[in-house]
Amino acid sequence: MATNGTLTWLGHAAFRLDTPGGKRIYIDPFLTGNPSCPEGEQEPERIDAIYLTHGHSDHVGDTIRLVQSFGCPVVAQIEIMDWLDGQGIPNDKGHDPNKGGTVELDGIKVTMTHAQHSSSANDLTYLGESCGLVFELENGFKIYFAGDTNVFGDMALIARIYEPDLVVLPIGDHYTMGPREAAFALELLGAKRCVPSHYGTFPVLTGTPEKVRGQAGELGLDVTIEAPEPGGSIEL
Repeated sequence: MATNGTLTWLGHAAFRLDTPGGKRIYIDPFLTGNPSCPEGEQEPERIDAIYLTHGHSDHVGDTIRLVQSFGCPVVAQIEIMDWLDGQGIPNDKGHDPNKGGTVELDGIKVTMTHAQHSSSANDLTYLGESCGLVFELENGFKIYFAGDTNVFGDMALIARIYEPDLVVLPIGDHYTMGPREAAFALELLGAKRCVPSHYGTFPVLTGTPEKVRGQAGELGLDVTIEAPEPGGSIEL
């Protein structure tokens, strides 16, 4: 692991975050059933915590199975945590903040932010609202995971309040914003580094990093789009 940590894209919106302090975090761990997730990444070696942006099955993914295997805590919105309790994952296995709330776990702070999307289980059980997550790692590095969302004006507030060093934005279109909207999100966030997500998994997700680069160029943005292949990592 690099000194400053790494972020590994596991396909779709699933990520593994290896922090500077040696913690291994999974965000939206849609592993099995994810056609973009490499086979070698579908059975984690260890997990220190799982963080969820919202309740759709392509984000909750393998959470229940992984918590049962590793006994790791979950950080998710209160409605999701209550739902997980009903699925056999007791509330004492995690933390249940809501938008604007901050949780500190193993020296890592996470603040839940607004997102524009929906959130439900497959049976349409209401699971709160879609959220973003801002991580402040042990060395002060900040990552904003926008989750599934459209662009919205208050991303400018997220930039002002949290000053993320790296932003992770959905770009696939159809279910989330596409490349044009993502470029405007980058402008609002004042981002210098971006990792795209939620693309390339299914045919309906037509956005690509190349399209985002083109749209960002049209806006005259000075931003680096870092797009590893599934299973690939970037240094923080």
